[in-house]
Amino acid sequence: MKRIISTLLIGGLVTAPAVCLAADSYRWLHVTIDTPWMIFLFLLPMVLIPAILMAVLYWKFAGTTPESREKEAAELAASKPRVRKSESTD
Repeated sequence: MKRIISTLLIGGLVTAPAVCLAADSYRWLHVTIDTPWMIFLFLLPMVLIPAILMAVLYWKFAGTTPESREKEAAELAASKPRVRKSESTD
């Protein structure tokens, strides 16, 4: 059934192209003097966001070693109060 519907849909699109929409496309796709600036402003966050994230993560983890992180995790686990199963409120 899917094959029949897709064949009819593709056949309909091939035999009846939307020529009336092509006449209006120039209004939306033409290039002006502002186009390079718009492309630049569109691509700028794609470059800056990863760079800013990398700088923040580097700053956060600067000066730490894997041993110090393991020591902090062990201290944190030791400082948490442990709940016994008999004291739990199930």
